[in-house]
Amino acid sequence: MPAAISIDHASKYFGTYLAVNQLSLEVPAGSVYGFLGRNGAGKTTTLRMITGILDPDAGSVSVLDGCAPKTVRTRTGYLPEENGLYKDMRVLDMVAYFGQLRGLERREAVSRAHTRLAAAGLGQRLESKCNTLSKGMAQKAQVIATLLHDPELVVLDEPFSGLDPVNAEMVLDLIRQFKRDGRTVIFSTHVVEHAEQICDAAIIIDRGQRKLAGPLADIRAQAERSVIVDYEGDAGALGILPGVIAVDDAGQHAELRLAPGADTQVLLQALVERVHIRRFDTREASLKQVFLNAVGSERDAA
Repeated sequence: MPAAISIDHASKYFGTYLAVNQLSLEVPAGSVYGFLGRNGAGKTTTLRMITGILDPDAGSVSVLDGCAPKTVRTRTGYLPEENGLYKDMRVLDMVAYFGQLRGLERREAVSRAHTRLAAAGLGQRLESKCNTLSKGMAQKAQVIATLLHDPELVVLDEPFSGLDPVNAEMVLDLIRQFKRDGRTVIFSTHVVEHAEQICDAAIIIDRGQRKLAGPLADIRAQAERSVIVDYEGDAGALGILPGVIAVDDAGQHAELRLAPGADTQVLLQALVERVHIRRFDTREASLKQVFLNAVGSERDAA
């Protein structure tokens, strides 16, 4: 699958502060890709290089068939973390204006804005000023503005920030729809559960550096898994087992911690030969646990 985004050893300084450090990544076209990290990890800086707002000080960033980000802005949509709506503009005018900035003619921009705001439940607020919208309504309006020109690449910076569960689910549904439409979606978040629900792949960034990246299944496979076993027989039989690095045995109930890459079928066969198995449940590491393993041992990012 072709890459929608290619980042090659990109670095970005702000004065003497190194915000992004030799970052490399490829994002497949048509995927939903999560950028995970704590506040200050370098996520927003990376997204701004992808959208052409910032240029890398070293390395390179290209998007959509190897183009420089600034040359394909009409094919990309960017939702910043902060509220980007002009407070005193009417909602309809604001959304249409964003469409015009991305290449739409005025009449087409107004027509699309009217239709899509109404479909999102904002039909009664078209004439309202943006500063009268609730947080959820403002986020809806911003998302519509971001997508009014039907971009191929959608970049969302902390799209769930400050949203209640209902509006967070609305954003999740939008991202799912983007994927069905064949768009490439990347979004940053420090709420790992959101990424786990919808991402095909993710990158974990800490202090501007790549910690882990790839399909979620591959990332989870790099963390420790465990197996819960209920058994009858000699507890001593659990002492040495293939792929097991630690045993927490309560007597007829045990948790076996597995080494990365351990084959659970080989383990099951070894157990069957030693004890009578009543239960054998594999517990995969959650993305949250992988995230904490990758960045949790360090102090707050600078």
